[in-house]
Amino acid sequence: MKIKHSKYKNTGLLFELLVRRITSDTLSGKPSPASVILKKYFVNTELGKEYKLYESFFSKKGVSEVKASTTISIILESSKKLNKQKLRKEKYNLIKELKQHYNIEDIFKTKISEYKEIASLYKLIECYNSDLVNNPNELIDIKVNLMEYLTESSVDKDKVADTVLEEFGGYDKDLRVLTYKILLEKFNSKYSELNSNQKRILREYINSIDSTSYLKEFYNKEVAQLHIQLTERSKTINDKVLKIKLDEVKKFLTPLSKTDKVSSENLVDLLQFYSLTEKLN
Repeated sequence: MKIKHSKYKNTGLLFELLVRRITSDTLSGKPSPASVILKKYFVNTELGKEYKLYESFFSKKGVSEVKASTTISIILESSKKLNKQKLRKEKYNLIKELKQHYNIEDIFKTKISEYKEIASLYKLIECYNSDLVNNPNELIDIKVNLMEYLTESSVDKDKVADTVLEEFGGYDKDLRVLTYKILLEKFNSKYSELNSNQKRILREYINSIDSTSYLKEFYNKEVAQLHIQLTERSKTINDKVLKIKLDEVKKFLTPLSKTDKVSSENLVDLLQFYSLTEKLN
């Protein structure tokens, strides 16, 4: 499902448009209804509380990846505390009053320099507070865009994918579907089809997403099994170069420690290792 952006419901955008309209009215030497509307709907209101989340985001530019990710996580978690019913009502009434004083289409034609980031933050907040499963690739792209804005540098998309899984894990069914899609998309970028072992890995991962201890145990057992398979296969290979390559691969087959978490990258690694064993048979 594609994530939609609504200019009429984007609190960050509404605030910026009101500020610009106030400036325009003031420069024209006429009273500004926008000034009254801004004070009415952004002071001691749910809209005001939500705008603080946008303000918090745009005040953090030039930070590290860790700080950027933490900032976004805090904003998303804070958004869940807002009164959604009040928020919808205030947005509706704000737009209604704007229409009474201005040509609403003209207002929304105003160019905002950080429009892309404001729209991205809106979509991320909306998704976080929705029960619907959205397009995982789009979710990741949105967060990458926001992370790169805050850090002012490129970020690792795969790392962002892992944080998206954590942040959008509030709904068990949705998380499983989202996890499944992300894993498949990561894996299918290199491989076209899944073999029986790979399907089993995915099924176990999705069904056990709520149990981190079981998932880690499952992962470590698979790593041990793969290590045995590659060791046995190595004994039957005469090609010295291939033997060396297999020995190198086995070095990457290391179990997770007690403090390690199973990430989607770990599961993609398993899928790749099983792809290798199939080719060797």
